[in-house]
Amino acid sequence: MENFILSLNVVLPLSLMMALGYVLKLLGLFDDHTLKAMNGVSFKVFLPLLLFSNIYHTDPTGIFNPKLLLFAAVSILVIFCVLFFIISRIEPNLKTRGALIQGIFRSNFIIFGVPVTSALFGDAGVGVASLMIAVVIPMYNILAVVALESCRNQKADYKKILLNVLKNPLIIGSVIGIVFLTLHIPLPSAVDKTITDISKIATPLALIVLGGSFNFSSVRRQAKKLTWAVLTKLVIIPCVFLPISILLGFRDAELVPLLTMFGAPAAVSTFTMAQLMDSDSDLAGNIVVFTSIFSTITIFLWIFVCKQLGVM
Repeated sequence: MENFILSLNVVLPLSLMMALGYVLKLLGLFDDHTLKAMNGVSFKVFLPLLLFSNIYHTDPTGIFNPKLLLFAAVSILVIFCVLFFIISRIEPNLKTRGALIQGIFRSNFIIFGVPVTSALFGDAGVGVASLMIAVVIPMYNILAVVALESCRNQKADYKKILLNVLKNPLIIGSVIGIVFLTLHIPLPSAVDKTITDISKIATPLALIVLGGSFNFSSVRRQAKKLTWAVLTKLVIIPCVFLPISILLGFRDAELVPLLTMFGAPAAVSTFTMAQLMDSDSDLAGNIVVFTSIFSTITIFLWIFVCKQLGVM
């Protein structure tokens, strides 16, 4: 029950913020133009600052594990490549293809990885999860740009893809954070506090905008794709990669971030990027909503199973 309450306390606030966005739209406080403008600000300003802040405040002392970071990076790349190969052959619609690939391979690691690890293992766990952010988040964003750009036209323009990767605000925020962390560049306390405070806006704003953009009429039309995406994201991927993680010897505070990387719901920014990069934003938003709802159950089950096996 304690583990269920833990998972619920992580997921429920996300659902409530999305519900708030939907209610505000019903009350007429949002229109499509306002939502799109807010989405753009979130993508270009608040989310990059959130990524920078998380990476900048990571303390790698005593918790740096190259094996863990390498496994996380290789796993993300394998999942992405397998999904790209399969979905490219079963989904004819390019926009839908990009939204599916991004929505399934990319997890909400920032929102889930640190809180869940902290709740289970305290400060020691937070350090491990925060360090993984420096590897996981840039990879997610680079591969997401590759997926969405590749699915804009039948013939991929690789120069354009590379340019958009380099111009992506989320990638820029991550890279700057890594540079500051690696070179130990200190920020003035006033600047640091300002960035930290502003970054706290990112997730609530993105979730509220997502809720306001939610389109119930598209759910029935997308039911088959949504079901497949939710099952693959929350069940199939963890079923494959969690046993591999355990066999490789990852335990406790190192296993939990991997669990959230493989089994957390789709990242909120997948909707933001889909909308701004001419993908199927309705499907992307619905994947975020439904993976967030059902992850309450699946994350609880994964934690419970790992505890029963004595690996967490």
